[in-house]
Amino acid sequence: MSVALRLAARGRRVGLLAKKGIEESSSRQAQGGIAAAIGTDDSPALHVADTLAAGAGLCHRDAVERVAAAAPEAIAWLQAQGARFTRTADGTALHLTREGGHGRRRVVHAADVSGQAIVDALAARVAAEPLITVLDGQLAIDLVTTAKIGAGGANRCLGAYALDRASGTVVAHRAAAVVLATGGASKTYLYTTNPDTSTGDGIAMAWRAGCRVANLEFVQFHPTCLYHPQAKSFLISEAVRGEGGRLLLANGRRFMPDHDPRDELAPRDIVARAIDYEMKRGGFECVYLDISHREAGGVLAHFPNIAARCRELGIDITRQPIPVVPAAHYTCGGVMTDLDGATDLPGLYAVGECTFTGLHGANRLASNSLLECVVFGAAAAGRLERDLPALATGPERLPAWDESRVTDPDEHIVVAHNWDELRRFMWDYVGIVRTNKRLERACHRVELLQEEIAEYYGNFRITNDLIELRNLALVAELTIRCAQSRHESRGLHFNRDYPLTLPDDQARDTVLMPVVRAG
Repeated sequence: MSVALRLAARGRRVGLLAKKGIEESSSRQAQGGIAAAIGTDDSPALHVADTLAAGAGLCHRDAVERVAAAAPEAIAWLQAQGARFTRTADGTALHLTREGGHGRRRVVHAADVSGQAIVDALAARVAAEPLITVLDGQLAIDLVTTAKIGAGGANRCLGAYALDRASGTVVAHRAAAVVLATGGASKTYLYTTNPDTSTGDGIAMAWRAGCRVANLEFVQFHPTCLYHPQAKSFLISEAVRGEGGRLLLANGRRFMPDHDPRDELAPRDIVARAIDYEMKRGGFECVYLDISHREAGGVLAHFPNIAARCRELGIDITRQPIPVVPAAHYTCGGVMTDLDGATDLPGLYAVGECTFTGLHGANRLASNSLLECVVFGAAAAGRLERDLPALATGPERLPAWDESRVTDPDEHIVVAHNWDELRRFMWDYVGIVRTNKRLERACHRVELLQEEIAEYYGNFRITNDLIELRNLALVAELTIRCAQSRHESRGLHFNRDYPLTLPDDQARDTVLMPVVRAG
């Protein structure tokens, strides 16, 4: 939506394809907020320093500096689009909260539903913009390239095939340029804070089209997902710890001081590993996040959505600790792009969680994700405006999707079983703590799964679940390959067989290069 609105403002016509609705995304579920150095005691340089520290030696300074410098303008742009953020008690300034890894209060928020406030504001602007056409229920299958259809000339992106979920038919969408804004791949794991749409579609499509991917071993596990049988994927915001929340064992003992001098405000990878360690050491199903020692009115004012959801489940957060567990939350690697969102394939651009820009390094600093979407959305729109004249040529129509040699699927249980198996072995073998043996087992399992998926994909008409499973299995393979390539522990990647971290001057990104065949 950031890209589309900025292109429309330049007079460009944009089609926005959404798997469900444009509001269905991890962005809308974000609670904490969006980081920007706008406080009187803050500066972009301090924001840069905190981002570099969290990234554990793998951040690209040019990307970090660009994003930190552009953050205040991003907040102003969002406000101009109608986003309403929480203000101080006297109403004279935006209220800022603090999250793990931040040395200052710099997180702009809308209570504890910041993503919802931003996405809803942008969606309203999109709906009112005549140059933007929204096509809901369009699940992208694959990118169309000149190499794929044998059109000759230099390879470039020409559009995409998508499954129309309502009719079950495949539609060919021709476009001068395509922007991937498909989010991450945390549904690869059994436990995740992400919505069901986070199946790595953009990463998988870009790889199949010939684009490099990088650093997919760095999967951020959010430390505090609500642990309750009726609370699917409900995140307990980082800001709860920022406002004084303490992590406790069942006996009430606080354990984070044993793991890091920053206690509960340590970066997410450290907190998640500490919780994982304590749960495995004690055989616990969860730990507890307690903010009941804070004044009740302030807690309810800061976290009304969290308090309401917990209340529905019989938990009063002003009086009781919240049961929590870590869960897969954010994909720090992805499709390689430059700082304007351009990928390796001419005509293809990408923004947000599906990308690797160098911003996040080995661990994303809290609340840099929504910021990334807005800053790189603006950069990609500017780049597209410059590139579009040269991309306007090519075939007017794309070849129709060929279903002449397939039949209707006859065993849906195969897809469901493979999906469940994939997510379970990724959680067990490629989770918070890894070993060489676990990664070998995961690699073997995913190879067998992909053989079954390929056979199924080649013989039966595609379905929503089959497309997503195909993408998840591919991203799982790429994640495993990245993890096997890193012979150290750094940031979000911890391998017991390589527990030490190489010196920062030896730190390298893990880059994978695909082999593309025509046809």
